[in-house]
Amino acid sequence: MPAKSMEDLVSLCKRRGFIFQSGELYGGLKGMYDFGPLGVELKNNLKSAWWRSMIYERDDIEGLDSAIIGHNKMFKYSGHTETFSDPLVDCKDCKTRMRADHMKDQSICENCGSTNVTEPRPFNLMFKTHIGPVESEDSIGYLRPETAQHIFANFKNVVDSTSRQIPFGIAQQGKAFRNEIVARNFIFRVREFEQMELEWFCKPGEDEKWHEYWLEQRLSWWEEQGVPREKIHILDVPADDLAHYSKRTFDLEYEFPHGVDELEGIANRTDYDLGNHTKAQKDYNITAKVHENNESTTKMAVRDPQTGETYIPYVIEPSAGTERGVIAVLNEAYTEEELEGGNSRTVLKFPKHLSPIKVAVVPLKKNHEGIVAKCKQVKQELMKLGIGRIFFENTGNIGKAYRRHDEVGTPICVTVDFDTIEKDDAPVTIRDRDTMEQTTVPASQLAEHIRKYFA
Repeated sequence: MPAKSMEDLVSLCKRRGFIFQSGELYGGLKGMYDFGPLGVELKNNLKSAWWRSMIYERDDIEGLDSAIIGHNKMFKYSGHTETFSDPLVDCKDCKTRMRADHMKDQSICENCGSTNVTEPRPFNLMFKTHIGPVESEDSIGYLRPETAQHIFANFKNVVDSTSRQIPFGIAQQGKAFRNEIVARNFIFRVREFEQMELEWFCKPGEDEKWHEYWLEQRLSWWEEQGVPREKIHILDVPADDLAHYSKRTFDLEYEFPHGVDELEGIANRTDYDLGNHTKAQKDYNITAKVHENNESTTKMAVRDPQTGETYIPYVIEPSAGTERGVIAVLNEAYTEEELEGGNSRTVLKFPKHLSPIKVAVVPLKKNHEGIVAKCKQVKQELMKLGIGRIFFENTGNIGKAYRRHDEVGTPICVTVDFDTIEKDDAPVTIRDRDTMEQTTVPASQLAEHIRKYFA
């Protein structure tokens, strides 16, 4: 069963080295978190699963890794510098800062109840910086608030260098930054985060078909990561709540410990983005309301090989927050079990491809020279499989070692005992995380057994 509360996940994450508050030794930096030894493995495994599904398992999507700092004109014509803001309210008495659109009553402070609050005012969420030694209007750059704009800016570069034909996609993972007014719910809403974004370019008129297609693709992918479809609520965002660029948006809302909230958005952005960034806007039948752009040097259009028509493609955008995915995966994996004899255990039942540690190699006796040497030999052989992290667990108590690896989600523990080192090709013991059953295989067959298990 999932965690009873966010506090359960937060406690486990710190205790076992998944996630730490950034700058904790100085009181912490709100809305910033650091991924520890196990957290970085889990996050990288989730990102790898997404990248594999987008790039390696398909033949119609290209990858991209763009700069984190973006050109100020790119964000000018995308509309970010003008519209990427939240309404901000400050309480003059307790100094609490709040988002007006999240307040029940914008005239009453939700922290202290005071009516001495400011009028709502727009607060731009982008982090501004300066490029080069001299600070001026011309040197302004922005830490990207999303990875999408760099994909749009590179659209023609990818088309020209790969000869891609519509429909096709460009996928990107990476850091994004938003100066959130109120960061909350652990790593759900933070100021520095990672996105997994696909921009799928298609012909106008075929966009609705592709929108439905990507909804099903994304639901199936989350199921493969251990997030059941029945835990995801599909919100067809009402017209009044749609982003200004969206024709239609599906929000995949997951049952997080803090409540039902957005896990991923799948938006039909029409020709808004490429239309904003293209040169010679008047040459094309752009349907979206775009910003007049006389500074772009590139035509973001493609030619239909059948009709000869030149047009600006529409865009379908599945966009997921990596950190939100980590919470969902952790939450679904979190299990508390009652055992015989009145004992209990906490176990993270990750899908095996997501587990931070794939195999723990455990000596029956700590620091026994022969057993430890055999454990290290076993570890080296398993590392050659390239399945992920293989961990040598030399802490002594075999029962505690099993419990510790249950709690961090290690699917397989391999135990080396005295028989293993005293007999030719003696067996090693394999313990399954989920069933706790133990079996033996000859040491010479272990690597092949593990390879098949993770295949």
